[in-house]
Amino acid sequence: MQTHLAPEYQDTPQGREAEAILRKCVHCGFCTATCPTYQLLGDELDGPRGRIYLMKQVLEGAQPTRKTQLHLDRCLTCRNCESTCPSGVQYGHLVDIGRQLVDAKVPRPLGERVVRWALKEGLPSPLFAPAMKLGQAVRDVLPAALRAKVPAPQTAGTWPTQTHARQVLMLAGCVQPAMLPNINSATARVLDAAGIQTLVVPKAGCCGAVKFHLNDHEGGKDHMRANIDAWWPFVQQGVEAIVMNASGCGVMVKDYGHVLRDDPVYAEKAQRISALTRDLSELLPALVPVLKPKLKAATLAQAGLQAFHPPCTLQHGQQLKGGVEKHLADLGFAVQVAEVESHLCCGSAGTYSVLNPDIAYTLRDRKLGHLDALQPQAILSANVGCITHLQSGTALPVKHWIEVVDAALA
Repeated sequence: MQTHLAPEYQDTPQGREAEAILRKCVHCGFCTATCPTYQLLGDELDGPRGRIYLMKQVLEGAQPTRKTQLHLDRCLTCRNCESTCPSGVQYGHLVDIGRQLVDAKVPRPLGERVVRWALKEGLPSPLFAPAMKLGQAVRDVLPAALRAKVPAPQTAGTWPTQTHARQVLMLAGCVQPAMLPNINSATARVLDAAGIQTLVVPKAGCCGAVKFHLNDHEGGKDHMRANIDAWWPFVQQGVEAIVMNASGCGVMVKDYGHVLRDDPVYAEKAQRISALTRDLSELLPALVPVLKPKLKAATLAQAGLQAFHPPCTLQHGQQLKGGVEKHLADLGFAVQVAEVESHLCCGSAGTYSVLNPDIAYTLRDRKLGHLDALQPQAILSANVGCITHLQSGTALPVKHWIEVVDAALA
């Protein structure tokens, strides 16, 4: 696709990157078949091809409108289109650029600005944990919409204290310790059983995705730099990996090298951090032979059939497909993915379910319908947002897959 950048974008890093991405697009429309919002709304401008057209217009100098902004807002950034695209268009990077450029020219209504500010400043804040604790204390009397965002209190269990020669860093995350603390401790216990020590650096906080995807790119980069600074001494000491048990954080940290590529101080370090980063599921192949003899057969039998929802950030953002269910089966668990639309987003998508609830909950219910058809005993996933979002619509327990492995070791 030929693009003629407007003068204001010709000499900017964003303009050059967007132009390079747009050159790959042949406008074939294969992406529309796997776009959740296009499937629901049937509007070309609510699919990747239409949004690319809108962003191309802006880059060529057209004045964006509120309508342009709304169509870009409706994108889940699930990146399913990237899995489908025969030309390798990096749509996720393009839409990050397009949204920021449009926001710079189209003022948002006050209500939207307040909500988006609260999300990008509140979720990574130290105040999030006490606020969540308060919400859980009064959860039963909260309005349904708010209660859906406040999971029931969860016990984290004990953190292993044994020292091992093999060590990995783990990002605790900004909301996960307060919302679903057992995921982190279960990760540490399972890795401990495999002879690996999990280290959490307190100064490493939000991965940066919340601010970055809400168009505060500089704020997101500040989080990235702070994490690199916190992790770097351990990288120099030879830690073998930086493990992510939230696939949304994983896809962001793996992208540090790209996002900070022009930073004269952090570019090289960011590349190293991205190269060291592993989704927790990427450790599974090596863990299976070590863990399998330690799992309790009775617990495996009682677990029954479990449905696995692969988050978009895992299967499309990180391009890790099929590994979790395969290796859980190797461990002895009965796991299946939905027979229909297992590739589609559940509607959580970071802050999307707050900003676009109608679409988000329609996708959630559609996803749960496909998972319920398996008649599972529980639903498993790999990202805190997906787990919380799905749990708000079902009585079945929704857990991180590492929690069921941990339970079978207990």
